[in-house]
Amino acid sequence: MVSEKFRSRLQEESKKWQLEGFIDESIYQGLAERYQFGDIESSANLRFISVVVGIGCILLGLGVITFVAANWHQLSRILRVILLMSLFVSVNIAGFYLWRRRPAQEGKQKLGHGFLLTGALILGANMALMSQMFHQSRPGYELYGVWGVGVLAMAYSLRLASLGILAWILVSVCYVWSTFSLSFGFVSEPGWINFVQNHMGLIFSVMFVPLAYQCRSRTIFALVAIGFAVAMPNAVSRQFAITSAPTWLIAIVMLLPPALLWAYDIHHWQFRRRFRPQRLGINKSTDPFQPVARSLSIWLLGPLLYVLSFHGPWQSIGNPIETTQVWQPSWHHLDLLGFMFLTSLGWLRLSWPLTRVSLPQQKWVNSGLVAGCLVLTGIMVSWSEQFQNQLIAPVLFNLMLFALAIALLHDGLILAKRHTYWGGMGLLVLGIVSRMLEYNTDLVLKSLVFILCGTGVILAGLTFERRLQRVQPSLPSSSQE
Repeated sequence: MVSEKFRSRLQEESKKWQLEGFIDESIYQGLAERYQFGDIESSANLRFISVVVGIGCILLGLGVITFVAANWHQLSRILRVILLMSLFVSVNIAGFYLWRRRPAQEGKQKLGHGFLLTGALILGANMALMSQMFHQSRPGYELYGVWGVGVLAMAYSLRLASLGILAWILVSVCYVWSTFSLSFGFVSEPGWINFVQNHMGLIFSVMFVPLAYQCRSRTIFALVAIGFAVAMPNAVSRQFAITSAPTWLIAIVMLLPPALLWAYDIHHWQFRRRFRPQRLGINKSTDPFQPVARSLSIWLLGPLLYVLSFHGPWQSIGNPIETTQVWQPSWHHLDLLGFMFLTSLGWLRLSWPLTRVSLPQQKWVNSGLVAGCLVLTGIMVSWSEQFQNQLIAPVLFNLMLFALAIALLHDGLILAKRHTYWGGMGLLVLGIVSRMLEYNTDLVLKSLVFILCGTGVILAGLTFERRLQRVQPSLPSSSQE
């Protein structure tokens, strides 16, 4: 899909080309029909209307809630319930009626969308006020959890990405709040929250991944991947404080999120379709969210290699905390086994064409590089006791970190991807500066390193932008990571 920015830029440039005589009127009209220049201004107006309607609906909801709160104690309980339910139902009915308008009436659709968001906010206010009226004193994170589930049901029924994002925010607030409450002992009777904490990675995936496919929203998928990458290791590591976990389990917990995200492809886990190796010249169907998953995998792998490139982590990994309990597998780890199975199957399907076809790959950040980093990291962490207080582990992780940074620089340069290029530049500079600060070096060497890094960043930025202007394609294309 052509972006709005490209259409606006093409309209400006094509007008200049016509005035300068490079193209005639017929070519300009053809471009105008193909890229719908006439709809650019109306689209900008609709975006402005969407912002205005969103702000107005939020203010309207706050105004209604404030008005009800001002006269709240003067109303009877039955009248309060009727008022709350009427407000919730009327706002959602009005929003659904306007949202179901024809595409030609996009302004009313935006207004209906705003009303639906207001209805989702009113749902939380109704829950809080109902709980207060009937004297139900429960922890605050339970309210956010039930509120998030309600908004998620609305998102599934309407297939609205905005409601899905709001539901993810509410469920995440519930998860973070409950995590801190359990950590600091604010919850005397954990109850069901322990089950949620132990399986939150699976809960995030089951709740939001189907919604991402229904709404075709990369934002929801990215948020789900981030939630999984945080919740799954946290769920397993909660037992590390009371049990002596083996180092191989620590390695699996550290490497499973980036490994699963890199191998993620919904077609790998469709057993009904017969798997066939990729043939020469025939592009296989890939998952629409695979570029997002692989980008997040690199952003997880890079910081992991950076942290393990210091000497400190190897001293702590080699000295496990003395505990009275020995780690034992339980049914709480079934979801961990499920994610390990999906990761293994994804990598098996991913590596299958490589055994049949040997082609030079244009990208340096590929499955081979990622697999090498993951395998070496797993081996080093699993045998961390043998590498304690030795230079081999920090040196190896520094080499992997710089290899990943150089590969990102190469891919960003040849593919004209700004975020890839500057991600590699950031890793490279961060690794050099960290090594200089970690070791005892004099001020002259430190100043020289800072000067060289600063000069290199400036020259690299100017070179990349100059190259980007030369090789930037005339038409946008969606590229796979």
